[in-house]
Amino acid sequence: MIAPANKQLSITTQCQLLSISRSSWYYEPTGESPLNLKLMRLIDEQYLLTPYYGSRQMARWLRRQGHNVGRHRVRRLMALMGVHAIYQEPRTSQPHPQHRIYPYLLRNLAVTRANQVWCTDITYIPIKRGFLYLVAIMDWQSRKVLAWRLSNTMDTRFCVEALEEALAWYGVPDIFNTDQGAQFTSLEFTAVLKDHKINISMDGKGRWMDNVFIERLWRSLKYECVYLNAFENGSQARIQIGAWLKHYNQTRPHSTFDGQTPDEVYNLSHLQRPTSEEKKRAA
Repeated sequence: MIAPANKQLSITTQCQLLSISRSSWYYEPTGESPLNLKLMRLIDEQYLLTPYYGSRQMARWLRRQGHNVGRHRVRRLMALMGVHAIYQEPRTSQPHPQHRIYPYLLRNLAVTRANQVWCTDITYIPIKRGFLYLVAIMDWQSRKVLAWRLSNTMDTRFCVEALEEALAWYGVPDIFNTDQGAQFTSLEFTAVLKDHKINISMDGKGRWMDNVFIERLWRSLKYECVYLNAFENGSQARIQIGAWLKHYNQTRPHSTFDGQTPDEVYNLSHLQRPTSEEKKRAA
């Protein structure tokens, strides 16, 4: 899919056109054993059902399935996957002084139009001999996926690339909501939001409900695409996930919107938005 000999398009440009991070082109299977990869797949599936399981409870569940694993091993694998138990934790440590944590701005806010609020998150994607990470940018009101990227590392760059693509294609939201992950609290990521004068909102620590719509997207994606296909490699994952996200946006009916698709809701919301002249008259 990527043509290194192409003299007109650099590898970076080709990766951007294919919605993958540059690092994914150089992807090599991770060094985890087949057993650990199997355990990670089981943890991922169970986490969708019981997101409140920490490493201790997840280890107990795995042992009940016949896997002789200890808590420390499970904790390491969960950290590698970016999976954390969902509960309100006490603030026993302070974040990095350069990584500011912003307040949650969506409580009691009526979100009534497209581009009022965007949100993002990262999820773990298993493949045959390793795993990848997927980030998506979503419009909160319509649930439309605006941009996405796959990466073989939990770096900040692939998140920034997805954000920049969404801004280039869909304009600027009023508020951007994330969790407190290091990728989203980083200076590189928040600088893009500040440069566009976007209000930054962050979930309370351990509160998945603060970003519930994108969590539901992950559940649908995994049950309807990821677990059914058992991806052989990153290229297959990119193609299949891209096809599913296109289906999700364009043709998958959404019960919340009486059978309309996210694309239809997003586009209708744009048509109904008042023009600048109408706003002046209303004022």
